[in-house]
Amino acid sequence: MSQNHRRPLIGITSRRDQTLSPVVLPTFALSQAYVRAISLAGGAPLMIPIAPDEEQWRSIYAGLDGILLSGGGDISPHLYGEEAHQSVWGVDEERDAVELTLARWALAEGKPLLAICRGVQVMNVAAGGNLYQDILSQIPQAIEHVYYPGYPRNYIAHPVRLMPDSLLAHILGATEVGVNSLHHQAARAIAPGLVKVAEAPDGVTEGLEKPNHPFAIGVQWHPEELTDHRPMRRLFEAFIAAASGQ
Repeated sequence: MSQNHRRPLIGITSRRDQTLSPVVLPTFALSQAYVRAISLAGGAPLMIPIAPDEEQWRSIYAGLDGILLSGGGDISPHLYGEEAHQSVWGVDEERDAVELTLARWALAEGKPLLAICRGVQVMNVAAGGNLYQDILSQIPQAIEHVYYPGYPRNYIAHPVRLMPDSLLAHILGATEVGVNSLHHQAARAIAPGLVKVAEAPDGVTEGLEKPNHPFAIGVQWHPEELTDHRPMRRLFEAFIAAASGQ
């Protein structure tokens, strides 16, 4: 690669974790699969910590060419006006605040945004939508969407139908793809300004886009675990192309 060529800088949101014995230390963590997917597509990945104030968020955001909202625990239901279902887990309200703010800025300002699993839920809530807090208990006749633990993360769990006129279908070159599935929540009321572009066989939303935006796509599956599948690699390549201004 030429020394004059700058890879687009992609910020990837992180989660809280901690080191193991002998010393337990609080850390920020990120699956290596996101880093690998962005790197393979030509981007330069950078982990976004859960910083304590908006001034820091804005400084980090300003230096990035694109934002990737990663997977993780559930968003606090209070943020979309509901009490928590008994199945809600892993809530981190400081992470919620960071990601919702970054998503709102990216949606409003045209910065390329790729939202994965929890990320597409953040995208929907940030724009004014809400969520099914637990698919199996809230959607009659829902299929299984929680293929963990006990399954490899690249296990193809079910097909997803893509809307033929969507950017997502154009990028993947298909109107149906097989996906992995590691979630118990999903978008319910789709936010104003977003459109549903993919669904599971039971009608559960699997993809959202913002029309007339350079790149604002959210998917409910984990494409970073499927980069050996050419269609999913195209998603990251299109994201990096948008972040490069192409």
